[in-house]
Amino acid sequence: MKLLRLLLLLVFIPTYAQQGGMWIPSLLKGMNQKEMKSLGMKMSASDIYDVNNSSLKDAVPHFNGGCTSEVISSKGLLLTNHHCGYGEIQAHSTVEHDYLTDGFWAMSLEEELPNPGMEVTFIVRIEDVTNQVLEGVSILKSEEDKQKKIQDNIAKISKESPKENYQGNRIRTFYEGNQYMLFVTETYKDVRLVGAPPSSIGKFGSDTDNWVWPRHTGDFSLFRIYANKDNLPAEYSEDNVPYTPKHYFPISLGGIEEGDFTLVFGYPGRTQEYLPSVAVEQLIDVINPAKIEVRDAALKVTDAFMRKDKQIKIQYASKYASIANYWKKWIGETQGLKKTNAVAVKKAFEKDFLARAKKAGKMDKYGNLFTEFEKYYTEIEPYQLSRDYFIEVAIRNVELLTVGYRLYQLEQIYNARGAQSFTDRKNNTVSSLEGTYKDYSKQVDEKVFEQLIALYAEKSPKQFLPGMLKGVNTQELTQNVYANSKLTSHNGVKELLNTSNEPEEIIKALNADPGYELIKAMMQAYIEKVAPKYEELTLELDALQRTYMKGILELSPKDARIFPDANSTMRVTYGQVKGYEPRDAVYYKPVTYLDGVIEKYVPGDYEFDVPQKLITLYNNKDYGQYGENGKMPVCFLGTNHTTGGNSGSPAIDAKGNLIGLNFDRVWEGTMSDVYYDPAICRNIMVDIRYVLFIVDKYAGATRLIDEMELVNVKKR
Repeated sequence: MKLLRLLLLLVFIPTYAQQGGMWIPSLLKGMNQKEMKSLGMKMSASDIYDVNNSSLKDAVPHFNGGCTSEVISSKGLLLTNHHCGYGEIQAHSTVEHDYLTDGFWAMSLEEELPNPGMEVTFIVRIEDVTNQVLEGVSILKSEEDKQKKIQDNIAKISKESPKENYQGNRIRTFYEGNQYMLFVTETYKDVRLVGAPPSSIGKFGSDTDNWVWPRHTGDFSLFRIYANKDNLPAEYSEDNVPYTPKHYFPISLGGIEEGDFTLVFGYPGRTQEYLPSVAVEQLIDVINPAKIEVRDAALKVTDAFMRKDKQIKIQYASKYASIANYWKKWIGETQGLKKTNAVAVKKAFEKDFLARAKKAGKMDKYGNLFTEFEKYYTEIEPYQLSRDYFIEVAIRNVELLTVGYRLYQLEQIYNARGAQSFTDRKNNTVSSLEGTYKDYSKQVDEKVFEQLIALYAEKSPKQFLPGMLKGVNTQELTQNVYANSKLTSHNGVKELLNTSNEPEEIIKALNADPGYELIKAMMQAYIEKVAPKYEELTLELDALQRTYMKGILELSPKDARIFPDANSTMRVTYGQVKGYEPRDAVYYKPVTYLDGVIEKYVPGDYEFDVPQKLITLYNNKDYGQYGENGKMPVCFLGTNHTTGGNSGSPAIDAKGNLIGLNFDRVWEGTMSDVYYDPAICRNIMVDIRYVLFIVDKYAGATRLIDEMELVNVKKR
C-alpha cells in the first residue's frame, strides 16, 4: 500500500490545481489565472499585478525586511501581525507603561509612536533579466568564476536599470540560478505604531499553541506609513504626513465558508522544495535534532526566569518568542517529513526523473546527479553540523558570546584596515550595544551559557573544536567567564573599549578578557577548520542543485506546476478555506470562535490569561457588526502554501477584499518548506472580523474603523 500511495502522489503532483505553489505575481497570466478562476476567483491577473494601473501588489509592502503587511486605508494605515511588530511594542514598553501586557492604542495621529530604523518596501515593477545576468557566464570553467561574473553582471544591471532617484533596484535569483528577476522598489522609513492588543490577545496561546490548530490568537498590530509632502519616502520628521497609497484593501465583513477562494500575497522567506532525498534524510536524522536540542536547553532556562521575574519577562519576551518559533517549527517539520514518507516520495521522483532523462537522451547531463548528491552531502555533514552548533550557541542563543563575536569583528577591522576604521566602528558598536544590554540579564545568560557550552563541547564534531574546549570542565569555565569577563555589562564593554586608549591597548585588553578569549578561540577554529571546506562543498552542491532544477524544468510535462523556491521576494499563493485530517478518525474544522478562547482561559497564566473586558464582551455577546450567528469568529484555515515571511500577509477573497491576516501554519504541515503534502499542509489566518472587533469593541479605537472601507456589511 505504501508503494501505491507513493506512485499516486507522483502521478498527481503536477495536477493539484489549488495545492501548493508560490508564484511570481507578474507571471500569473495563463495556467495560474485559469486555476484561480476554477477555484472561484472573480478577479483577473491584471487586478493582482499591473505596472500601469493600481493593483493588489501596491497595497502589500515588505514589512521591516522580515514580514508582510497590507495597507487598509487611504491614510496609509498598515496591518501586520502582532509578532511582526513585537520588537517595536517591546521597545516602547516599560514596567510603568507595559504595552506588551496592556496593549497600546493611539487615539489620534499625534499619539502614534515613531520607530527608528523601521521601514516598509513596496514593489513598483518586476522584470525578467535572466539573459543579461547570465551573459558571458557559460564560457567560464570554474563555479567560483561563474558566480563572480554573475555578481558583476547583477551589479551593472542594478546600477544602470532605469528608476527614480528615490527608488531602488534589487535582483534576485529563481529556480536555483536558472532565472533572474529585477525588482524596482520604494522604501518608506517613517513607520509609526498605531495600535496593538495586549499579549493576552495578540499572543494568546503563546508557545503552547504556536504552530497548532485549533488556534485562537488575535495576532495583529497596526502601524501607519508617513511620507513627505510629495507623498515620497522620507526619514522620520514631525512634518511628514500620512502616506496616500496607490491601492488599499477594502475590508469584507461578509465572512467565510469552507470552500471559499483565498489568495495570500506576501514575501515568503525560504523554501527548499526541490532538495534531493539524501539532503532531506540528513535534515531529519542529523541537522534538525542538533538545533532542536540546543534551543530546547536555552528555552527551558529562559522560561524558568521569565515565570519568576516580571522585569526579565519584559526583557526576554521578544527574544524568547524568536528562539521558540523555529525550535517548534523544526520539531513539527521533522515529524511531518517522517509521517508523509517524504524521503521515499523524493526517491521515487528521482527514479522517475532518471527514466525521463534516459528517454530524452540526457543521461550525460543528468545521469550522475544523485550519485554526486550522495557524495557531497556525506562529505559536508560534519561541517554543516559544526557550523549549526557554532551559529546556534555563539551567534543566536548566548548573548555574551554574541557580543564577543561583534568585538572580534572589531579586531579584524583593525588588522585589515587600520586604526581609523577601527575607531569609527568601535564608537558605533558601543552605541548600538546600549539597546542590547537594556534587555540583558547576566544571571539568565550565565545559565544559558552553562547549558549550551556543554552541548557544544560534547556534541559538535570534535575535530573542529578549539583546544580550550576539549575536555573542559564547563561548570568551571562558566564560573570563570561570568565572574571575570567585562562582556556581562554595557559599562564593562565601554571600559574595554575606552576611547582614550590607543587601538593597540584596546586589542590587548580584549584579548585578556576570558569571555572574549573564548569566543575568539571558537571563531578562529570555525574560520580555519570549518568555513573554507563548508563553502567549497556548498558551491559544489549549489551547482548540482542548479543542474537538477534545470533538468526538472527541461524534462517535466508542459502542464507541470513548477514554482520557484521562496527567496523573500513577492509571491502569491492561492487556495481555499478548508479543514483537514491530521490523523486517523480526527477532523479539524476550518474555523474557530471566541468560545474557544474562553474554554482555554487560565486566570493569571502568561499564555492563556484573558482580559476581563474581553470576557465581559463574550458574556454579553456584544460583538457588534462583526459577529456571526451569535458567535465571534477568530481564526480560519486555508490550503495556501506559506512559510516564514508570510507572517502578516493579507488573506484576500475572490473579489480582492481583505478577509483575514496570515500568521502561522499547522504543526503537522510545517514540513511544507521542504515537501508540500496537500492532505495536511494548512496556513492559519486571523479572521479580519476579529481584528475589527478588538479594535472597535475592545479598544474603542473607532477612529481607525472610520478610516477603513468596509464592504459586504450584513444587516443585523
